[in-house]
Amino acid sequence: MLKLIVPKPATLKLDRRQLIKAGGSFALIAGISRSPLLAAPLGANPFALGVAAGDPWPDGFVIWTRLAPRPLDEHGGMPAAHVPVRWEVAEDQGFARVVRKGEATALPELAHSVHVEVDGLLPHRRYWYRFATAGSDLSPVGTARTAPLAGALVDRLRIGVGGCQHYEMGYYDAWKHLAAEPDLDLIFHYGDYIYEDAAMPLGPQGKRNNVRQHAGDEIYSIDDYRRRYAQYKSDPDLQAAHAACAFAASFDDHEIDNNWASDFDQDGTDPAIFALRRYAALQAWYEHMPVRKAQFPIAGGLTAYRRLDFGRLMRMHVLDTRSYRSDQPCGDNGGKSACPPEAHMQPDMLGKTQEAWLDEGLGNDAAWNLLAQQVIVMPIDLRPADAEEPRHGTDLWDGYRPARERLIASVRRHGLSNVVIATGDHHKHMAGAVPADDDRLDGEKVAVEFLSTSITSGGNGVGTAGLEHIVRNNPQIDLYADQRGYQLFEITPKLWKTDIKVLDRVDRTGGKLSTLASYTVEPGRPALHRS
Repeated sequence: MLKLIVPKPATLKLDRRQLIKAGGSFALIAGISRSPLLAAPLGANPFALGVAAGDPWPDGFVIWTRLAPRPLDEHGGMPAAHVPVRWEVAEDQGFARVVRKGEATALPELAHSVHVEVDGLLPHRRYWYRFATAGSDLSPVGTARTAPLAGALVDRLRIGVGGCQHYEMGYYDAWKHLAAEPDLDLIFHYGDYIYEDAAMPLGPQGKRNNVRQHAGDEIYSIDDYRRRYAQYKSDPDLQAAHAACAFAASFDDHEIDNNWASDFDQDGTDPAIFALRRYAALQAWYEHMPVRKAQFPIAGGLTAYRRLDFGRLMRMHVLDTRSYRSDQPCGDNGGKSACPPEAHMQPDMLGKTQEAWLDEGLGNDAAWNLLAQQVIVMPIDLRPADAEEPRHGTDLWDGYRPARERLIASVRRHGLSNVVIATGDHHKHMAGAVPADDDRLDGEKVAVEFLSTSITSGGNGVGTAGLEHIVRNNPQIDLYADQRGYQLFEITPKLWKTDIKVLDRVDRTGGKLSTLASYTVEPGRPALHRS
């Protein structure tokens, strides 16, 4: 039985005069298209997947939507036609002071998604945005804040971090709570926005407990991926988070296939065949994320890595740790069995071009540098409590030690003591510091790393029970906990504060939110302090 939460359709049928009276300025322009969609509403809510904003710059941000009146139907219930979509941005939630407006075309080639790179806005200021079809269907309202001007002195930023949102394993109360956090500037989604696996039965399935079901089998084609995104984005709590704040979205492995690396999937598929799946998946990712044309998919993939600057306070380096890496060592065993240290020497995690780009970007005078990426950077011994020999995950930077050495060398060459790393993928909360030397875990540190847990993946979790040995075996770590939730970064010129938020459950709605721990970091010293 498929259990799917879809927002109740709420089509607004307003004529021109009503729209103008309401403060909207969506002109019903004739002659743009011969599609009958121009003359009348689509008959069901075409904005069933919500709205989103992303990648703020000082003069604007991206706004996104996708027309899909029946999200799980073929093509989202849309005909094969070009559809004009009006958009506007205002200084107030009631749209009495509209400052930018225009029209975009929703194309069937891009699943009727719309990406508008809004410019001409004032820096470091909140705006509201919405869309409408020419037939007067009106979208929900979203809000986003522009970035500060380059060189501007900024007192504070607030950033949320979340990801790994397996639809079947829980409800999205974490997104609901994050949407309600006050005064957020940005949410970093580190990846695993969707999961590619087939529907599993409801109820306990070994170590997991499925409370919802995927639609369909494992996904391979562009239509498969589009349908899976539509199912995930139909969730009202995820929609609320997107509407509440701009996202900086990246991807990890499950947007394509578990633990994929460059040309290689987990099943040993011929790379030429896997390339077809990867291209389809990355096009679907672009279609559903509020990203810029610089992330448009081209032959061979897309460029996901990019920088976001927030005045002189922070430079954010959004990294891609999947597309250019070498294949994992030891057959990608994920730390399930011993992989000898001499095998953990795969050369590339970021690839040469991205690595050089990052090295250049670290040469700046911002108070903070945030490396926003996917997998654990620091060395970490993940051996079970009863094992004697260390075990290191091969999908993490631990499997790519030459690449980690070069990253550390870059940080030290630039003389930086203000690097914070935001990490995901591992379905745990972790707080620690990256050692300069793998063999001296309690020695000099070069950066602080905060691993944010999953939104739902892994189910309710066990807290720290049975995981105490991880902290004992890793002196560079102060906290390691198996609970769902997210993290909040509050950043000022003199202090970085991280709040680690956890939910008591995700197998039922109404999970209670609490703060598991809080840490502070000073820009001149890469070390954690409990606060």
